[in-house]
Amino acid sequence: MSNAFLWVINMREKIISNASDLFITYGFKSVTMDDIANKLGISKKTIYQHFANKTKLVEATTLYIFDVISCGINDIRAIQKNPIEELYDIKRFIMLNLKDEKSSSQYQLQKYYPKIAASLKKKQFEVMQDCITDNLKKGVESKLFRAEININFISRIYFNSMISLKDQDLFPLNNFSMNMLMENYLEYHLRGICTSKGLDILTTNINKK
Repeated sequence: MSNAFLWVINMREKIISNASDLFITYGFKSVTMDDIANKLGISKKTIYQHFANKTKLVEATTLYIFDVISCGINDIRAIQKNPIEELYDIKRFIMLNLKDEKSSSQYQLQKYYPKIAASLKKKQFEVMQDCITDNLKKGVESKLFRAEININFISRIYFNSMISLKDQDLFPLNNFSMNMLMENYLEYHLRGICTSKGLDILTTNINKK
């Protein structure tokens, strides 16, 4: 592989990584190509050599962020903690990587790049459906979750609720931080499905905070 080809690959990855950081911090609409070029110390022309327009760059960055978070979730699942602690670890990992979504980057993505948002939502659903279904099954098997819960129904409600938390019309950022919303929903979700044994572990996790 030639040095020139490696340079092109490395530059593309560098653009995606830095653009992702800016988009998450300030929002997909707010950040301009000039902002990205200035952060990298390169010209806009260099960015356009790799991405025909901002939409293509947004698409690439959303896939990059999705892959990072998906891999992180898989790593957490591989540790094989109890399902309650697992959900809290996943929540903390997501908030760390999305910087609490103070700029509501997801909201801007849905509003200004709806096709990309729809494609991303489909990928997110596939990952979360697998993750939450497995989490619920482990909870039932370990007697932390009630045996009679409808796993297919709850896994879909969980995903849909998490998406709804990012709706600024329902939850304005001035009144609700994303961390607070996710923290409260996670407790709400678990209290609805836990056995008494599971509630003891949930209470311990809440008190740790």
